[in-house]
Amino acid sequence: MSGQVTRDRIVELRRDLHRRPEQAWREFYTTARVVEAVEAVGVDALHVGPDALVSDERMAVPDDETIAAAAERAREAGADAEAVEQLAGGHTGLVAELHRGDGPTVALRVDIDGLPVEESTDGDHVPAAEGFRSTHGGSMHACGHDAHAAIGVGVLERVAESDFSGTFKVLFQPAEEVIGGGKAMAESGHVDDVDYLLAVHVGLDHPTGEVVAGIDGFLAVEHFDVTFTGESAHAGAKPNAGRNANQALAAAVQNLYAIPRHEDGATRVNAGRIEGGTAANIVAEHAEMAVEVRGETTALKEYVADHARRVIRSAAEMHDCEATVDTVGDAPSAVSDADLVDIVEGAANGHADVERTLRRDDLGGSEDATYLMQRVQENGGLASYVAVGTDHPGGHHTPTFDVDEPTLGIGIDVLSETVLTVAEEQP
Repeated sequence: MSGQVTRDRIVELRRDLHRRPEQAWREFYTTARVVEAVEAVGVDALHVGPDALVSDERMAVPDDETIAAAAERAREAGADAEAVEQLAGGHTGLVAELHRGDGPTVALRVDIDGLPVEESTDGDHVPAAEGFRSTHGGSMHACGHDAHAAIGVGVLERVAESDFSGTFKVLFQPAEEVIGGGKAMAESGHVDDVDYLLAVHVGLDHPTGEVVAGIDGFLAVEHFDVTFTGESAHAGAKPNAGRNANQALAAAVQNLYAIPRHEDGATRVNAGRIEGGTAANIVAEHAEMAVEVRGETTALKEYVADHARRVIRSAAEMHDCEATVDTVGDAPSAVSDADLVDIVEGAANGHADVERTLRRDDLGGSEDATYLMQRVQENGGLASYVAVGTDHPGGHHTPTFDVDEPTLGIGIDVLSETVLTVAEEQP
């Protein structure tokens, strides 16, 4: 990353965002801070909050009280009040655009939300030692989305200062961790004219100095919340008078893991949260669980999801209960396009600090950037998901996760060079 001033400013932005991690649809401070940063760069169009996404397509949106508390916390932390007001109701995120005459439309997608993880206070943990550990108890940037947002601003600045010809967009997407924001942004129309889409993630078990030009192996995913409803009764005096929601839940959990694997590829199912009942002497009237299903392809995900719904309905019926199943997150699979992977690979190979470039690697997990990738590809464009390696002492989603800050410069350089090369080489 050229220029000490630019380097210091991007690191400062990343650390500021790291101090104030915000979970899905609560990214008020984050959005306001990024708006401030991109306005300082100078953009030709800025779509904030409800102008950046389709409200009705948001998934896993928390309740109004939770959202209001997050907005107030952002204001107390110094976020611009007008910007926070634009995000009312949890309409977080933004799209920043540069218009530089004729040429392709290129976009970069970065995600901005944090996780429900309590950050380490260990003295060896760099954010704790250097004073930028999370100040939000129970929340943390444990997957590098603070770095992604900073990289997005850095690439925008680099392209703005270059001789790029065309349109360049940076999509700062909320709610990736709950698979809740990608579709809302994909349906907004902001990528309908995009010829080339890049998405980026740091780490993914690749060290600093390593770049993957095209990530594949995205598992399609669906999250749903399940509620079992029965009837309470005295567990000692009249157990027969009750309809036990906990029994229905237990039967469902056991049989979810009995769904057959599929010959066509990898499938996954997990009951990640289960809870029910109120006391040892009361037949449980309510029980809840959070379930996810995944598949190597979207069709395989649907196979598991269909079986899971049947298992849940059958478990409820077995114990004379009712069950409701609500989808709260969803994303398809995707593949990075070879022609765009070629360009990213060339940009990485030409960087002095990139020690190793991998053409492709499998993610082995899920990502809702796939909605945006799919949308661009369906319209005839190309997309690639880029991994920029970073040394991190703890794995993703752990209390000791951190980003090796030289990664920021490598990411900005490789992505900027890719954007400029695309514009130069397009016929």
